Amino acid sequence: MSMSAWKRAGVVLTAAAVVTGLAGCQDDGDEGAKKPAAAPAPAAPRTQTLGEVTKVIQAAYTKTSEAKAAKVRMTMSLTGAGAESGTTQLTGVQGWDPAVMDITMKGTLLGAGDPTGPQQARMIMIDDVMYMDMGAEQAAEMDGKRWMKLDLKAAAEASGDKAMQKQMTGGLESMNQDPARQLALLLDSPDLKHVGAEKINGMETQHYKGTLTLEQMLKANEASKLLPEKDYEALLAGVRKSGLKGYDTEIWVNEDGYPARMDVGMTMAAGSMRMRADYSDYGTRTAVQAPPAADTFDLFTMLKELGQG
Repeated sequence: MSMSAWKRAGVVLTAAAVVTGLAGCQDDGDEGAKKPAAAPAPAAPRTQTLGEVTKVIQAAYTKTSEAKAAKVRMTMSLTGAGAESGTTQLTGVQGWDPAVMDITMKGTLLGAGDPTGPQQARMIMIDDVMYMDMGAEQAAEMDGKRWMKLDLKAAAEASGDKAMQKQMTGGLESMNQDPARQLALLLDSPDLKHVGAEKINGMETQHYKGTLTLEQMLKANEASKLLPEKDYEALLAGVRKSGLKGYDTEIWVNEDGYPARMDVGMTMAAGSMRMRADYSDYGTRTAVQAPPAADTFDLFTMLKELGQG
């Protein structure tokens, strides 16, 4: 690939890492969240009790888990992070159980401010493999192949690093931002509370929020549980060094019992990140399909060939 194509691949992978990296702080859910619960209470002027809040979030978790897919419109912002500061918008469809997504990204984090960079990029994830549309210019350089394939599980296995294999394959189980998992994670917050009634995107909703500490985040991280103790301690030390203090989550549940909006925020020494996701059409059956093999080149295979050369 040309230098411009490598740069394009870099900015797409960076954005993808930030989006999917959030999932590393997620869990398969609190066991209590998996039990059927009563339907969410209708909008009310009073503040709900902790017991009422828990029932609402549990019920939303059950409905969202069963829906398995939704359309999403997401805005991700990084501040104080040097050259990576900026905002990226993502729109498309995502699914969970199994984890799939087909989204289009555009914005400053993708390099839209750079005339030589991509103006937008489409990403597909299916069967633990990520595909990125590198554009017509890249296709002209690669015999018409415009889709870059990145099989993270294969890369981890080929590395020979057992710790890396455990971490990456464990993280693949919850790679894209899953609203059901966020609801389960919110139930682990020691300060879960009801904020009040609000109208979001024309819908009547109830607003809830909670915060998890660093230790609680790592406890909920299934991938980190697969690491040997010394590697887990190294991970913990690295995260602490980053200055990460906590993980803030806000959720707006609509009258149908589904999350209409989620806000997730993290603050570190180098800067902060905030992600807002608006969801609709729960249970959508929009198909997510891998690009045709004839239009795809394998990044991992290419890197191996370059290394051998």
